Amino acid sequence: MSSTEHDALLGPADIRELAATLGVRPTKQRGQNFVIDANTVRRIVRTADVGPDDVVVEVGPGLGSLTLALLETAAHVTAVEIDDVLAGALPATVEARLPQRKDAFDLVHSDAMQVRELPGPAPTALVANLPYNVAVPVLLHMLDTFPSIERTLVMVQAEVADRLAAAPGSKVYGVPSVKANWYADVKRAGAIGRNVFWPAPNVDSGLVSLVRRAEPVATTASKREVFAVVDAAFAQRRKTLRAALAGWAGSAVAAEAALVAAGVSPQARGESLTVEEFARIAEHKGAAA
Repeated sequence: MSSTEHDALLGPADIRELAATLGVRPTKQRGQNFVIDANTVRRIVRTADVGPDDVVVEVGPGLGSLTLALLETAAHVTAVEIDDVLAGALPATVEARLPQRKDAFDLVHSDAMQVRELPGPAPTALVANLPYNVAVPVLLHMLDTFPSIERTLVMVQAEVADRLAAAPGSKVYGVPSVKANWYADVKRAGAIGRNVFWPAPNVDSGLVSLVRRAEPVATTASKREVFAVVDAAFAQRRKTLRAALAGWAGSAVAAEAALVAAGVSPQARGESLTVEEFARIAEHKGAAA
């Protein structure tokens, strides 16, 4: 790798200088922590298995640390940024540091939760350092809206990473775990220290890899119907499913009928069920009728 390529990435001094020039102060409200370590962004690109054929969508690019590393490798990168100042500055950063790749870059100035379409070819990968406060809804929205995304690697708060990758029976298995598993096989893909960020957060971060399921969950129930069961089951974690699903089914008796028909014990709790079992329960709503 030539020194000019290496110089394309942003180091701690570059990040602070860029922020000062733009008058940017990372805000807690948007969960902004900028990555200031070139080795970390290269590691993320490597772990995400981004190759020269990939079309990558990045959410929350900030000052562009990860964007530049992605552009060095991917065929095309589309960044989605909500912040007016950051969105305004990013194309100039790309042009200044990787001028030969500027045509491979698109910017969408929008709230990621509102994005329904992207310019250019369909994305094959999602790679992002997601703001802590919106990580799960943004991730699920992107996976749902863009079925062409085959591989995802997100950097999130360690606790969120644990929840997303948790298996049934785990203490932290819950709504994010089941919903992410509806779309993908999910696993932890490493830890990230606090010192690679500016400002350094007071929590650890983790990488989560999501590889889209080759076959969707086999069910006659819709995603909305399955997710309604999941939400109800975990709204009252300590209760048995017979009690927790009473509101969803119309009564505890109706909930028990649906559970029995689905082959699930009415005395079980939500944290012991797979996404397939939740789907079976959704299919049997109204079994007592």
